[in-house]
Amino acid sequence: MKKIFRTILLAVLVLLLAACKNETTTKEQDVFTPKLDTTIECKIKVGGEYSNFEALEDEFKRFNTYYPNVELSYTKIDSYHKTIATVLKGKDAPNIFFSYSSWTGNSTYDDVFAQMENIADPELGINLDCIRQGLINRSSDGKVLTVPIFSQTYGMMVNNDLFEKEGLQVPTTLQELLNVCAAFKEKEYKSPIMGFSKKSNGCLMNTISYPIFAATLAEHPEVVALANSGDSQAGEYMRSSLETLSQLISSGCIDLEECSKINDDYTQVLLRFFEGDVPMMICTANTVSGREKRENESTAFKEHPFSYTFTTIPTTSKGGYFIDSPLIQFSVNKDCDNLAMTNEFMRFLISSQELNQVAAKKCIIGSSKDFSFESYYAPFKDVPKDLIIQPTALGVQDTLAIQIRIASYQVGTGAITIEEAISKYGTFK
Repeated sequence: MKKIFRTILLAVLVLLLAACKNETTTKEQDVFTPKLDTTIECKIKVGGEYSNFEALEDEFKRFNTYYPNVELSYTKIDSYHKTIATVLKGKDAPNIFFSYSSWTGNSTYDDVFAQMENIADPELGINLDCIRQGLINRSSDGKVLTVPIFSQTYGMMVNNDLFEKEGLQVPTTLQELLNVCAAFKEKEYKSPIMGFSKKSNGCLMNTISYPIFAATLAEHPEVVALANSGDSQAGEYMRSSLETLSQLISSGCIDLEECSKINDDYTQVLLRFFEGDVPMMICTANTVSGREKRENESTAFKEHPFSYTFTTIPTTSKGGYFIDSPLIQFSVNKDCDNLAMTNEFMRFLISSQELNQVAAKKCIIGSSKDFSFESYYAPFKDVPKDLIIQPTALGVQDTLAIQIRIASYQVGTGAITIEEAISKYGTFK
């Protein structure tokens, strides 16, 4: 018995030492140590489609504590998706540029991908292990050309004060959502759920439907290739998402006439929510990231502030889906000036500490493994694992996303029926 006890104790000690070693290794990887001459003078340019990027500029300042003579700058590129291929061939091509999951599988961006450096090259020493692996798009030969910085997801802003005022609980299942909408309707709230509905891009219909469609494909991964190719057989797998959307509209949870008064899916969505009379506002995390500035722009909110959070849309009996997908990714221009220092900045940025910091500053969900949800996103930390879907890991491409986006918009607005949408899969453009 003593020998058995000693053997078990030894095994436990070995496991504990291994765990400590792994934790130490991870922490060591996250401690940035300059590899180049810190007196080097050069310029590094980042190009993207944000009007401004204060959170990234803070990272520039932090990097300058190691390399004080490196001049880093961010520039907005007009008509970004249409012009980036041309810009990369010009004299003022950026060292680092925004890249998107929607480009994957789209031949329009072949020239852009051709300019991307393989960030997974071991010689660069960039710690991709600090990122949630389901967000990283790896080629068949292991190359990583795009690195996720921010994560995108879909959900709804909830006015917690209104729920408390009316004696109602924030719904956690589809049936609870239907019940609470009915209760708000009885209390003369015209549209308990609102969102942008004027165009298919950014519309509330897709924000409701896409997570359900993605979850259905996660249950049937053999269909993903068909769905990506626009095969009509994949249309049937949209049924559940379109039926749920139709149910929410037909039951009076969503008044599209009221929603049509919202003129865009970002600023106007936030300003309408801050009026204070909307129980639930459908939007994406990208929209929520602009909330602090719009709080200050809203006279109604400044006069009557209220508590709110961003949560999943409960569209199943178990809750709502957390779609964990890249929002903004960075790619390195392999032919840029000062490539070595560019990679040094990427090595600095791609760490849990810096990724978490830039996400917190931007008020959005980061891409790091050990990220923490700030108060507004707190409900997402309790989403069960089986309701977390990572479209990148699933292999979802933009061709698929376009089909559900337009199908849900046309079904939601009554332009076509669910059966027509299913039969037309692969033809939406």
